[in-house]
Amino acid sequence: MNTIPATPAAATPAVLKFGGSSFATAGAYQDIAGALAQRVHTENRQLAVIVSAMPGETESLRSRLAEVNPHPADASTAGLLTLADTISAHLLAAALHEAGLRATVLAGHELGFTTDSTFMWARLLTADPAPLAAALAENDVVVIPGGQAVDAIGRPTWLGKNSSDLSALIVAATLRASECEIYSDVDGVYSSDPNAVTGTRLLEQISYDSAALMSLHGAKVLHRHAVRLAKQHGITIVCRLNKAPFPSGTTIGPDGSAADAVVLNKKSVVLEFADAAAADIAHGTFHAQGLDSVRLETGAHVALTNGYLDLEGFGARHKLPAYHAVGIPVGEVSGSQVVTTIAADVAEAVEVAQQVHDALYARTRQPAYA
Repeated sequence: MNTIPATPAAATPAVLKFGGSSFATAGAYQDIAGALAQRVHTENRQLAVIVSAMPGETESLRSRLAEVNPHPADASTAGLLTLADTISAHLLAAALHEAGLRATVLAGHELGFTTDSTFMWARLLTADPAPLAAALAENDVVVIPGGQAVDAIGRPTWLGKNSSDLSALIVAATLRASECEIYSDVDGVYSSDPNAVTGTRLLEQISYDSAALMSLHGAKVLHRHAVRLAKQHGITIVCRLNKAPFPSGTTIGPDGSAADAVVLNKKSVVLEFADAAAADIAHGTFHAQGLDSVRLETGAHVALTNGYLDLEGFGARHKLPAYHAVGIPVGEVSGSQVVTTIAADVAEAVEVAQQVHDALYARTRQPAYA
């Protein structure tokens, strides 16, 4: 049987996060459970495993919600969408039981993680280690649905799009782990989206700051606040492929270097406002609500990056200044500097990203990843 790669045995539980692509079929839960069982037996230590929803589950719930109300309240959206990750957690727990392990699920209301009440992009306020410690004392594996918490009065909150990474780092920090393993359908962080740009390079070691910067500008790397939390607590992030033999590709940590990369996220959007003052107000509003946005240096432009937003509903609730969408941002990252080009549409964004990437790596003369 293929085994999730082992780390040196230690009293601290290992923390692993599996993205939604890990669970494309029901059988995938059994495959992952078998590999986790081998690791438990090999290392003789507990595992804290954070999981995302199966592919399409969250979007299915979002579509059903939109049929009822095209612009639902954030509290309703957070309460519903988090159920997709809860289902995934219980499916993995069931597979772990079948593999002979003691396993339990700690959902958001049981975790001891408390946030503010922004609901859809909630900010963590406190993390009580007691629920996790108690669950790990009685189980081989504790499975945690990603992105979940509650506010001060117990209402479900969501940590944002792709926030299973953030949940994983909160768990790692709570358990005082030195490492957090992230399993996804790519083995690491690349110099651009390898599904859209040719000749991309695997970035084997990158710094916390580079990873956070790429994430802020829309790269599908890791949740930006997860990287910041890792830096704060000195936790090394190890990115692995979610298929056996689970090879590692990128580590993010204190010894990593600055990255040269081109950021392309087809779901990002650039908004143009009437003037710079209006753009500043909008950027401040997005930031206050926990959304990733970048105030571009040229013109009255704000780039909204990283994920789903009911922009019409959000704008009405928060009285955003008038705006219109003008395109998709493509960011060239060189160390701590980012130069953004606004492309008119997805096709042009892909073309621009390819051109910028080719020019960037022609200058650096680094070999392409095969």
